[in-house]
Amino acid sequence: MSYAGDVTPAEAWEALSADPAAVLVDVRTVAEWSYVGLPDVRGLGKDVVRIEWQTFPSGAVNADFVAQLEAAGVDRTASVYFLCRSGVRSVAAAEAATAAGWSRSFNVLEGFEGPHDAEHHRTVSGWKVAGLPWVQG
Repeated sequence: MSYAGDVTPAEAWEALSADPAAVLVDVRTVAEWSYVGLPDVRGLGKDVVRIEWQTFPSGAVNADFVAQLEAAGVDRTASVYFLCRSGVRSVAAAEAATAAGWSRSFNVLEGFEGPHDAEHHRTVSGWKVAGLPWVQG
């Protein structure tokens, strides 16, 4: 593992609640933010940092990801929690951030929606299923 580690959505929420400097970075696409929803950390006095790992609609890896993370003002010493739909893109984002100097980069397992159930709906796990705060895009 080339990043600080994996946490569940509940553990990420707990860390974001306990650490005023901790940051949640949602690496999904503009379309996902708009149509699926976003974690809601406003109750913690924070905003979700939104930076696509893969750009919409092409799906190409965002070559400016690290520069955008820096431009967003994410402190390199802060604990940073990366979230995607299911916990795959967020691993790549955590690895890239770690390589660029964010040594406390974590992947949020299960992501915002988690994997499919038997009927191909995303009702198994993830931020939303855990009952954590979220808003519709």
